[in-house]
Amino acid sequence: MKKYTQSAKKNEVDRKWFVVDAENLVLGRLATEVASRLRGKRNPMFTPNVDTGDFVVVINAEKIRLTGRKWLQKTYYHHTGYIGGIKAITAEKLLEKRPEDLIRFAVKGMLPKNSLGRSQLKKLKIYAGDQHPHEAQQPETMPFT
Repeated sequence: MKKYTQSAKKNEVDRKWFVVDAENLVLGRLATEVASRLRGKRNPMFTPNVDTGDFVVVINAEKIRLTGRKWLQKTYYHHTGYIGGIKAITAEKLLEKRPEDLIRFAVKGMLPKNSLGRSQLKKLKIYAGDQHPHEAQQPETMPFT
């Protein structure tokens, strides 16, 4: 009798909720841990083509850190769709306008570039302050290595 490695099924996944306080954490190091948790890489039933990840709530996004001179040198671009419509914003100004987007862009770049990655990104909840509306899910604090 042959034994096969079991693949996770979409309806068999037991998802947990984790909360991370981003205060004084470096953006890239936080993003790698969050992306790994969203993908489900720490789950023993990890399957690359199935969304086996957990939900992650990030609070205090406005208190994130960047190293070196990245506040002034790191630039985020987007295009409006019109001719010559490329827009740029530095990390410092993005933190003032939309601090949640700093973390979202960093995590999004670490997820797969397909429909699976988009569904995994929907499980990321980011809040600028220290309050979040997900207390009913009883999130655990995410252990940081």
